[in-house]
Amino acid sequence: MDSSSLAANLLSFFPNPTPSLLLPSKRFFIPSRPLFLPLRSIHGLGPSPSLSSAVARETPFALSDPRLKLLRLAAEFRSLPEPVDRVKCLLHYASDLPPFDDDARTPGNRVMGCTAQVWVSASIDSSGRMRFAADSDSEITRGFCSCLIEVLDGALPEEVLEMRSEDLGDLNVVGLPGRANSRVNTWHNVLISMQKKTKALVAEADGRVSAEPFPSLVIGPDGIHAKGSYAEAQAMFLAPSESKVEELVNVLREKKIGVVAHFYMDPEVQGILTAAQKHWPHIYISDSLVMADTAVKMAQAGCQYITVLGVDFMSENVRAILDQAGFEKVGVYRMSNEQIGCSLADAAASPQYMRFLEAASNSPPCLHVIYINTSLETKAHGHELVPTITCTSSNVVQTILQAFSQIPGLHVWYGPDSYMGANIAELFRQIACMSNEEIAEIHPQHDRSSIRSLLPRLHYYQDGTCIVHHLFGHEVVEKIKELYCDAFLTAHFEVPGEMFSLAMEAKSRGMGVVGSTQNILDFIQLRVRESLERNVDDHLQFVLGTESGMITSIVAAVRKLLDSGPSSGRARINVEIVFPVSSNSVSRRSISDSQELEATIAGDLAKLAIVPGVAAGEGCSIHGGCASCPYMKMNSLRSLLWVCNELPDKDNSLLAYQASRLNVKTPLGNSVAEVGCEPILHMRHFQATKKLPEKLVNQILNVT
Repeated sequence: MDSSSLAANLLSFFPNPTPSLLLPSKRFFIPSRPLFLPLRSIHGLGPSPSLSSAVARETPFALSDPRLKLLRLAAEFRSLPEPVDRVKCLLHYASDLPPFDDDARTPGNRVMGCTAQVWVSASIDSSGRMRFAADSDSEITRGFCSCLIEVLDGALPEEVLEMRSEDLGDLNVVGLPGRANSRVNTWHNVLISMQKKTKALVAEADGRVSAEPFPSLVIGPDGIHAKGSYAEAQAMFLAPSESKVEELVNVLREKKIGVVAHFYMDPEVQGILTAAQKHWPHIYISDSLVMADTAVKMAQAGCQYITVLGVDFMSENVRAILDQAGFEKVGVYRMSNEQIGCSLADAAASPQYMRFLEAASNSPPCLHVIYINTSLETKAHGHELVPTITCTSSNVVQTILQAFSQIPGLHVWYGPDSYMGANIAELFRQIACMSNEEIAEIHPQHDRSSIRSLLPRLHYYQDGTCIVHHLFGHEVVEKIKELYCDAFLTAHFEVPGEMFSLAMEAKSRGMGVVGSTQNILDFIQLRVRESLERNVDDHLQFVLGTESGMITSIVAAVRKLLDSGPSSGRARINVEIVFPVSSNSVSRRSISDSQELEATIAGDLAKLAIVPGVAAGEGCSIHGGCASCPYMKMNSLRSLLWVCNELPDKDNSLLAYQASRLNVKTPLGNSVAEVGCEPILHMRHFQATKKLPEKLVNQILNVT
């Protein structure tokens, strides 16, 4: 396709910019119609744009300062009032891009996150300045690369590193500054790649040893390959023992037992369950919201028992929802005779949290938005103090925005996760800086004024954290910035603010996601599908910013995608999942305990003698953290098999394993189970209608 045809196809992508003063450029691009240009450029230093490019190079604006180059480049595009002229100008830059060495077209030089294939190489010359080369299989992207090289080639390393993605918004070449558009993302992702290479070259020149990378699993057409001991420990259970799978399936089928498990399960358990799903349909691995709903479907399909692999508030919810659905006779069993706690649920059950809600009750009209990861008793007690709706990490933002839009003057009190509360507040502050049009895309009934007005009326509890996501702190963030700044970054909404900000920045350029475990899984699958559709060799790298137990579901989903469709003519796609984990977050075990492995990953993995956890036992090192929940790991394969084999419980040997049926009363004398379920029902109504239910609104407004 020639330049004119390509330009015509892209007209709709380049809206007219505001006319701006033209600064002298090294090139003189002739637009399709005459431009009015001033006789003197800024400060009177530059020549008229009608001068030749050779003369223009001799002006003070041709010095090596990247910011002056960027200013000149931005003005050059802004000066062109016709979209077709801006496209042609970009293509003209593409034609000036020097040839790229074929030997440099390596996976290490590929830029992730671009729709097209993009390569960038870097070096430091004898004068200590950066030298860049780039290429792409897209002419438009080659134009972007040429512009960035125009700005940064020959710059000092510190000048390259000082350049921010936000600075590129001044270019306005695409006419969509600040939006996560694939073309805009190209600017940002190529810049990030240039900066990463610059950091590495400077460290090498200074004789500094680069940081040891995090462990990772690579899923590809040749199977699964582990990098690092922690990843090897995870990989051990991805090909489970066939005899164990058969043993579990037989007892589940014989006794009509359903299994609902959380994403954060032990990798051994998840490996067995994932394999068993192919032979018994009533096994489901999900986030906490879906577990109870799935249990109801299993009961409807004839399951007589439900085993819950999670923490205690999950089994309580399953029990209560089954009772409400009329399945009181279906047994619900936990995997331990001891309490399986949760740091967030414990925080919400504290006297401090009740005092937080008492303060909320004194600021009518008020709504308590409580995280799903809390007990029914907490939900019930909270609901009697303040009208309450449950939320998840994937719907909390929309829940709060809808509440503010639906009830004037409302005060929202969120808890108990302090990091999520702070992240929500920061997100709203960022939204308040967006245009009204962009805000309307998030929620149609809000604008800048309404977002700013709600900020003082948003309150969040400040003494509750998830012990796993707490580990994604400063040290982990700094290492991600150093080694994985160009990778896809996933983060749960519960992570600390520094990790949240990093993931939000990645999200703004199409390279990240912030949300629930399901949101993270969906994001990874989406990026893999996009790569498969492009059908070019690719290596996708994802930093897993949540509990490491997610890996089993991720591997299963990615394998399914990679194995779909015909194999002939298919590109080689490798998907790397990176675990933010420290080197001392593993401990030794005997080789004899290793699981049987399939031939594809036997070999070296069969010789491993390590499991996740610090030497003192299950847990995480504070220096990076293994992101492994010790409570979730109380759900073992041995317990699951033992509970299943003991059913039906004729001699009451499983009394301590039964999920609690809350027959206790609230302070007002109501049933904890009934009152505690109401906030969940309010959330389900919101999910179905996108509005708060009338009953909840009346409770907030104290209307009987």
